[in-house]
Amino acid sequence: MRERKIDGTSVYVGKILSLRVDRVELPNGRVATREVVGHPGAVAILAQSAPDAVVLVRQFRYPIDEVSLELPAGKLEQGEDPLLAAHRELAEETGYTAGNMRFVMSFYSTPGFSDERMHLYLATDLKAGTPQPDDDEFIDCLTVDRSTVARMVDKGELTDAKTLVGLLWWLGRP
Repeated sequence: MRERKIDGTSVYVGKILSLRVDRVELPNGRVATREVVGHPGAVAILAQSAPDAVVLVRQFRYPIDEVSLELPAGKLEQGEDPLLAAHRELAEETGYTAGNMRFVMSFYSTPGFSDERMHLYLATDLKAGTPQPDDDEFIDCLTVDRSTVARMVDKGELTDAKTLVGLLWWLGRP
């Protein structure tokens, strides 16, 4: 069932991602082309500010031309430990520091064309601070209770995959 890479060509290497086009041999012996977006990986943080409340961030997302409500998150720096990245991103985007940061799961965001692996953490015992977003980030931080999160999920108001994975886990939904 596996595909074997024959060769590949780098098309683009940027600050956040890369694009390559690979030729692969399929299990039946035929040859096909695969376009692959390379990504260093990322973390998402389910920051539980109270037993029944989480911290979300609202920011404009240029690729979809919309404001999105999401879990705090960010990409891994080269060689960065995901746990350290989770602490860093939580503080940068929300100002909160976590007394406890627990690994929940890892998953691929879009394995059909990207190798981006997300690492989800649960942050508890939060202490408020001042957000330090990157120069090109404009983020609003808000706290949302469990019943509001459930209503937003049910109404389709949350559309970001990492956020849905984390919040559905938190809500105990399959």
